[in-house]
Amino acid sequence: MGIFELAAELGNLLKEDDRLKALETARNAYETNAELQGLMSEYEVQQTTLQNEVGKADRDMLLVESVQARINELYKLIMEHPVFVALNEAQQAVNDLMTAVNNTITTQITGEEPSGCTHNCATCGGCH
Repeated sequence: MGIFELAAELGNLLKEDDRLKALETARNAYETNAELQGLMSEYEVQQTTLQNEVGKADRDMLLVESVQARINELYKLIMEHPVFVALNEAQQAVNDLMTAVNNTITTQITGEEPSGCTHNCATCGGCH
């Protein structure tokens, strides 16, 4: 079996991993959550409004401060939204998985552990 066939097989195995399934579920929840999408849309509008106002020679500093305060509030609401938190956690789990897979491949190629060893085997793709 060639390299690309093995890579395709690995990709298919990874698709079946619970972490990738959880990421897909979290993405769907993110994309279909009306409240969160509304917050994201308003955040973008407020960002545009701020950029437009700051770009003016005769900018209204009261408006700038007001819009910036709303942007900060929206950012906090978005970052703390349970659906957004779940998406970030799922993405991090997949990132950790892919790092472990890449470290395992690198170890097999070089015969050495990657230099980022944490000495915590829970973060590792395997050296033994």
